Amino acid sequence: MAFAERWVKAWNDHDVEAVLAHFADDAVFTSPLATRIFPDSGGVVRGKDALRQYWTAGIQGNPALRFELLGVYAGVDTLVIRFRNEQGADRLEVLTFDGDLVRTGHGTFLASAE
Repeated sequence: MAFAERWVKAWNDHDVEAVLAHFADDAVFTSPLATRIFPDSGGVVRGKDALRQYWTAGIQGNPALRFELLGVYAGVDTLVIRFRNEQGADRLEVLTFDGDLVRTGHGTFLASAE
C-alpha cells in the first residue's frame, strides 16, 4: 500500500524522476497510450531513458493529469494498482518486481473504454 501511495503522489506531483526511481534501468513497460505518444513503439517502451521521454511527453500533453488510488492487489512479485485518472477513467497498473525495482510494467485500460 505504501508503494502505491508513493506512486500516486509522484504522478500527482508530475515528478517523473520519482516514478522512475522505482524502475530498473532496463525495465520494459507496455501501454496502449504509448502507441499514441510514440506510434512506432508498438505500445512497448524499453529502458529508463525511453520511459523518461514517454512519461514526460504524457505529462506535457496532459497538464491536468491526476490519479486517485482505488485499490492495491499484491501477488508474489507483482503489484496491481487500481486508480482513476482526472477524466474519471478506471485504470490498472500491473508492476512486476525484481527485488525492490520494477522490471516490467503494464498500463491497462478498461476494455470497453478503448
